[in-house]
Amino acid sequence: MTLFPLDTLKTRLQSASGFLAAGGFRHLYRGIGSVFLGSAPGAALFFVSYEGIRHSSFSQRYLGGDGAAVAAMAAGAVGEVAACTVRVPVEVVKQRAQAQATGQGKGGSVAAVRYVVGLGRDRGFWGVWREVYRGYGVTITREIPFTIIQFPLWEVLKRGMVRWREGGERRATAVESAVCGSVAGGVAAALTTPLDVLKTRMMLADKSQSMVSMLARIVGEEGVRTLLSGIGPRVMWISAGGAVFLGAYTGAANALAAL
Repeated sequence: MTLFPLDTLKTRLQSASGFLAAGGFRHLYRGIGSVFLGSAPGAALFFVSYEGIRHSSFSQRYLGGDGAAVAAMAAGAVGEVAACTVRVPVEVVKQRAQAQATGQGKGGSVAAVRYVVGLGRDRGFWGVWREVYRGYGVTITREIPFTIIQFPLWEVLKRGMVRWREGGERRATAVESAVCGSVAGGVAAALTTPLDVLKTRMMLADKSQSMVSMLARIVGEEGVRTLLSGIGPRVMWISAGGAVFLGAYTGAANALAAL
């Protein structure tokens, strides 16, 4: 919630209508309602899946155990698929509110929900469902590479931190995890920005389009450099968010393990 304005700036920089037309520096907390409701269940689904896979007998037998990079990659991929069942509807609503998407008019999360539902109302339940989950495929396409980069790097950096301080508690502390999470998140954010631009455009489009057609349209009409739109706010947002998110998670996990 504290980092939401950076996410809004990123979305507006990526919008096809342009930064100023999408809202510029005004109303930076527009769309916060959907994030407030969706962040906790999305994070819960991710970590239940992530930790479950890493510590499972399958991981121990086939993936090298919970300390292996392959196990972290597989666990992260499964976690993202689970989390996106909540994350995608939240993103659809949030980004339409942030970018004041065409046809929606002014308003926050409630107005965005009404607009998204209205897009599919004449096609019945499945039409509404498809609009609410528009961009699910491209979100998974973005999140899996992101997680495959971020979480193995986070785990490696944490182990390096523990070895560097030579002894003491074998688990990384909350502060150590926060530093490692910030670095890992920033690297993953930079490398997956083109996929994030593609996701944003698909979610904000007036009509549903395939990933291939949207990519061809962006490159053909605006050039390849457009795929790096918003990389600055995205890296800052996810670096800071990685510190808060993973630092808080490790702190809570350590406290519960000590009980």
